[in-house]
Amino acid sequence: MCLNESRLEHKWYHNLKYLVAGAVFGILFVKSEVISWFRIQEMFRFQSLHMYGIIGSAVITGIVSVALIKRFDIRTLYGEPIVLSPKKFGKGQVYGGLIFGFGWALTGACPGPLFAQIGTGATVVAVPLLSAVAGTWVYGYFREKLPH
Repeated sequence: MCLNESRLEHKWYHNLKYLVAGAVFGILFVKSEVISWFRIQEMFRFQSLHMYGIIGSAVITGIVSVALIKRFDIRTLYGEPIVLSPKKFGKGQVYGGLIFGFGWALTGACPGPLFAQIGTGATVVAVPLLSAVAGTWVYGYFREKLPH
C-alpha cells in the first residue's frame, strides 16, 4: 500500500468526483492552450512565455498548498492524514527529467494532457500515449532491480 493510499472502502459512485475533476481540467487545458503542440514548441524554442507562466503558476500553487497542508495539518475529505515524506535528490531525477523533457519536446505531448489532446481529435497523440504506457510497464517490470 502506498504511503497516502486510503484504507476506506467506497462505493463506485464516489469516483465520479474524479471524472468531474478530470473533465474540468481537460476543458481548462484546452482553453488555456496547454495541450497545444504549437505552444509547447514555442516554449522549447524560447519564443513565448505562455507555457512558462502556466508552469510557474502551478509550481507556486503547489508550494503554497504544501505549506498550508503542513501548517494547518489539513486532512483528506474523509479525515485521513496527508503524509509528506522527505525526498532524496539524486542523479536519477536529472536523467529522468532529461529523458522526459526530450520526449516532451519531440512529441509535443506531456503525459498529463495526453487524453485531452486525444479528446480534441489529435489522434496522432496515440503514439506518445502508447509509449507512456510501455514506459510505465517497463519501469514496473524492472522496479525491484532499480536503485531507489
